[in-house]
Amino acid sequence: MIQFINQKAANLFPGYFSLVMATGALSIASHLLGMEYVSRPLLYFNVVAYIVLWFLTIIRLTNHFARLKADLTSHSNGPGFFTLVAGTCMFGSQLVVVANKHSVPLFLWGLGIVLWVVVMYTFFTAVTVRKNKPNLGEGINGAWLIAAVGTQSVSVLGTLLSSYVTSGKDIILFFTLCMYLLGCMLYLNIITLIFYRFTFVDFKYAALTPPYWINMGAVAITTLAGSNLMLHVKNWPFLVGLMPFLKGFTLFFWIAGTWWIPLLFILMVWRHFYHRYPFTYDPQFWGMAFPLAMYTTSTFQLSKALGLPFLVVIPRYMIFVAMAAWLTVFMGLVHHIYIGIKGNHKVQGN
Repeated sequence: MIQFINQKAANLFPGYFSLVMATGALSIASHLLGMEYVSRPLLYFNVVAYIVLWFLTIIRLTNHFARLKADLTSHSNGPGFFTLVAGTCMFGSQLVVVANKHSVPLFLWGLGIVLWVVVMYTFFTAVTVRKNKPNLGEGINGAWLIAAVGTQSVSVLGTLLSSYVTSGKDIILFFTLCMYLLGCMLYLNIITLIFYRFTFVDFKYAALTPPYWINMGAVAITTLAGSNLMLHVKNWPFLVGLMPFLKGFTLFFWIAGTWWIPLLFILMVWRHFYHRYPFTYDPQFWGMAFPLAMYTTSTFQLSKALGLPFLVVIPRYMIFVAMAAWLTVFMGLVHHIYIGIKGNHKVQGN
């Protein structure tokens, strides 16, 4: 069993914390919609998932550092490490919103900031100074946008925590405002390259991996970050003067995310039904479950921030799409774990 766990840690997909991201986003969305029978079990599940993934990550860090380093500095695998940032902060946000806890989320926010600094500057330095770089078609995919997601997740959790501190609210909100704007910058820069790849570079259906759903997920969490800032304007008068900008810019990103949804569904049909690409479990599918749940959450909060109650009809239906996506990927995970354990028992039996 120890060898089996060590092997799983060695081969751990760098973006596996997207499981925590997807679960946290769906838990928050269901809580906001009054579905406590969904949000609470997801909270307990996420506690276990977060601990297990960190356990495997620590084993990988200590026993397989060379492989971890190679992944972190890779154009294709490196962006997955931003899920450590986003997963940590999304779990913290889940604890604040669903469990009404503040001390542990404050620690998670600090951890998320440290992880953000380490992953952000290690990855972008490595891909910048690398001598032999892949071409655009091979080097970039939707996972790169998790850099924006991780940045916005730091903003979201910090803004939520600003209501529970006795002093320094203005400093926290200034920081989360800066992270919000930085996340916007990262999204606009990266999505330009991805859109160019979509439309002008030969695009094989096999290359349309689930992380391309982050095209929408990144603007969904950007919408949530902007909406949260607007909803916490009372904590920092400086935000009052920025309200027109925040309203327009946040609405812009929500519209961009809404535009992506039909196109991504069409491309999914093109890949799996027209070209009959098999549906087999891949941890990258959590990168599809997260955006759908995050879009549900962000739309609900945007309706409150802008005072547009008619928008609530979208999350009331979208929550079921997000739940179906999460359950489908979860069943794939359970089957994958079962097959892995069964195979390990056969090896030990021989």
